[in-house]
Amino acid sequence: MASAAKLENTKKAAFPVHHTYKNKGQLPSSAVMKTKRKWVPPDKAFAGSVKEGQGFAFHRKQKVQYEYKKLLRKERRAKPQPVVQYTDSYPEHLKHLYLAEEEMIKNEEQQKKRERRARDVNPLPEEAATTAATTTTAATSTTDTELKRPDKKEPKFKKTSYQKTKEEYERIQTKRAQKRHEAEKNKQQRQEALRIYKQKKMETYQILSRKTKKGQPNLNVQMEYLLQKIQDNQSKGSK
Repeated sequence: MASAAKLENTKKAAFPVHHTYKNKGQLPSSAVMKTKRKWVPPDKAFAGSVKEGQGFAFHRKQKVQYEYKKLLRKERRAKPQPVVQYTDSYPEHLKHLYLAEEEMIKNEEQQKKRERRARDVNPLPEEAATTAATTTTAATSTTDTELKRPDKKEPKFKKTSYQKTKEEYERIQTKRAQKRHEAEKNKQQRQEALRIYKQKKMETYQILSRKTKKGQPNLNVQMEYLLQKIQDNQSKGSK
């Protein structure tokens, strides 16, 4: 009996019985998948950070922009833009008179500006005579001060943006050309110094590499070279 019961238990363990449900696809309440909520520590007010990369700062920025634009829209609706009233406010039958008067005022102002400029450049003969008389009378009393007094300069007109940019471009070009010339000069000097250094090295090598008839190094030539070098150093030190 004990062996039969044991055999039955092993069969049940090897082949578990699957529960059948009335509606296919229906699962028990315990087996239903629940959406996992992300755990947020209690000391954090919001989920996400720079390290975690949840984009919280970006979403906050978008929200602020949205609120700001919404506020602007409300203000625009509350305060409509004023309509520009220039010619429409004039009566239709008097519009041409107002426009003609405005044109006349503009022309008068331009004419006054031209006269002022011409007067500054070329003064009138009466004014020139009066100024000459005053200068002659003043010259007798204070000749030194009048000689030191500078002549009247011509009025300087404001430069246009094109002229300013052109001058700036020319200044930059001259500076670049000067730098290029200096760099070329320095390069030539370096090459010349390197050539002289290599030439001296080759001469010393040729002197020290001389050998006797038996193929041994010529010590007499080496000693002469060293003595000459010592004498040159002493002469340089004495100077």
